[in-house]
Amino acid sequence: MALVFTLMLPAAGLALSIFAIVIAIRDIRLLNRERRGIGMATGAVVLSSLAFVLGIVTTGFQLYFSDELNAYNECRKGAGTVAAQQDCSEQLMRAFERKMGVAWPAGVPAPA
Repeated sequence: MALVFTLMLPAAGLALSIFAIVIAIRDIRLLNRERRGIGMATGAVVLSSLAFVLGIVTTGFQLYFSDELNAYNECRKGAGTVAAQQDCSEQLMRAFERKMGVAWPAGVPAPA
């Protein structure tokens, strides 16, 4: 669940992944005491850790590029034609280039 939320709402995914890691570690300890298999709990720790790392990266990206993403969303709201939407995508690409200091990669398509 944490991984799914991380892809949709990164902050919620972060909270869920921390919760899942804590619960999975608790389960591993309990299962070890009872001498039962810990495969599922170990998988939960790995998957929750992956969701946590992905959530941190995604949240950091959103925070770092918040001004550019907000400008893009506002531009898209007012874009009534395909040409205007493409112009919004071009503006977003140029804003990323200015902030990062590198050119947009040639093989990466513009956001739609």
